[in-house]
Amino acid sequence: MAEHERGPEQGREREHVRVAVIGSGFGGLGAAVRLRREGITDFVVLERAGSVGGTWRDNSYPGCACDVPSHLYSFSFAPNPDWPRTFSGQERIQEYLEGVADTFGLRPHIRLDTEVELVRWDAERLRWEIGTSGGGSLTADVVVSATGPLSDPKTPDIPGLGTFPGKVFHSARWDHDYDLTGKRVAMIGTGASAIQIVPAIQERVGRLTLFQRTPPWVMPRADRAITGAERWLHRRLPFTTQARRGILWGIRELQVQAFTKRPDELGLVERLAKRNMCRAIKDPALRRKLTPTYRIGCKRILLSNTYYPALARPHVDVVASGLAEVRGNTLVAADGTETEADAIIFGTGFHVTDMPIADRVVGDEGLTLMETWKDGMNALRGATAAGFPNWMTIIGPNTGLGNSSMILMIESQLNYMADYLRQLDVLGGRAALAARPEAVRAWNDRVQERMKRTVWNTGGCNSWYLDENGVNTTVWPGTTTEFRAATRRVDLSEYEVLRPAKPQAAVAGGARGARAEATA
Repeated sequence: MAEHERGPEQGREREHVRVAVIGSGFGGLGAAVRLRREGITDFVVLERAGSVGGTWRDNSYPGCACDVPSHLYSFSFAPNPDWPRTFSGQERIQEYLEGVADTFGLRPHIRLDTEVELVRWDAERLRWEIGTSGGGSLTADVVVSATGPLSDPKTPDIPGLGTFPGKVFHSARWDHDYDLTGKRVAMIGTGASAIQIVPAIQERVGRLTLFQRTPPWVMPRADRAITGAERWLHRRLPFTTQARRGILWGIRELQVQAFTKRPDELGLVERLAKRNMCRAIKDPALRRKLTPTYRIGCKRILLSNTYYPALARPHVDVVASGLAEVRGNTLVAADGTETEADAIIFGTGFHVTDMPIADRVVGDEGLTLMETWKDGMNALRGATAAGFPNWMTIIGPNTGLGNSSMILMIESQLNYMADYLRQLDVLGGRAALAARPEAVRAWNDRVQERMKRTVWNTGGCNSWYLDENGVNTTVWPGTTTEFRAATRRVDLSEYEVLRPAKPQAAVAGGARGARAEATA
């Protein structure tokens, strides 16, 4: 059960938990399930929105679906034999996450409409102080941040955008009350969201203009309905669901070498992608606009059977340039092209390498995580950052994937979280684990050295995988098997053990707490 302590500022009782989880998407719900499986019930899940689901709750735009097969894009401990399609839509994935929350009894732990506004390390008590919306506060021994990299939309600062008289919204904040029927609509961006939105809305808009800075590589989407016989088999013989998942996983593990070590082998895939385009795009001029000049895989390969046919429609225009300026209803591209619009939809991605939560977390040196990461995100095994004891990130730096399911990486990080908590139990008493700066540097140096020959660094594109310094702080340069092995257990030699400071130690060494050398 949660403890209660007196809040020093007002003398009132303040809740204390062993673990506070921030976010209730795949990462947060997965962490909650794992905590319960480890016998830990003294935890809360803090969610800023009114329901669980994370990015699958927020992204409800027309056509929204996953580009990873359903049986692989779900927890291994919560298989779903009733996925209706090989690639599921947003509503089905959201239903799945709601079901996970119910099946594993997570609802009592979840605090909805509770946004985390400040997380500050108390070095004297070795715990985190957490301030939330509405003036609420609590403390926690350990904080697990599962806000995810696709949670805060990024909208570019376009001159004149504030004077646009029409409707403006981001794909992740879709305005379902606004009727696009007959409207002149501008779609900004050509990422994974845009290639789903364009086909979904083009039939009802009056005119659709796509502003494309960089064309994506698009492959056919092998989507189909999963038959009733297949679902019956998966329900009756659960091992068939596991086998299906295993095959999907294995295929993607075999593909990794081409992305990470031998990008030149991707030439055949490029030819297949070009053939896919040629089948739908007959206009040579349009085909030239849509043909990428970088190596396939440098940006995430997109899957769609409807994107190219939609762009070939007579009322759809492609501007091969980014939006540069807005003058009333007139949108001006960087190449000077002018377009009239009634609505602007931004499909311009998220704050991935500058996650806003990092600006709300204050560590043991009084610096925010954002300040610590000013030269680029880095974390030991993608989870723990130097200067932030008992803080762990799910889907942290260099844990992203370019060709497989993030659920595999999340479950590996949950293994690491579980062992982290076990190590704290073994240490006994009040203790904290602080990642050694040299261990974080060594891990990051190894990751970046491996990154040098990957397609994401050598493919000739400027992707959202790269931060403002051109460093790839997002993607994991290996297989999911390698990452699972690297996060199976916590290596105590990579950490310092912190103990509460004695009064004399506090005077001599400040309030950071006494440090004891850890032994492996």
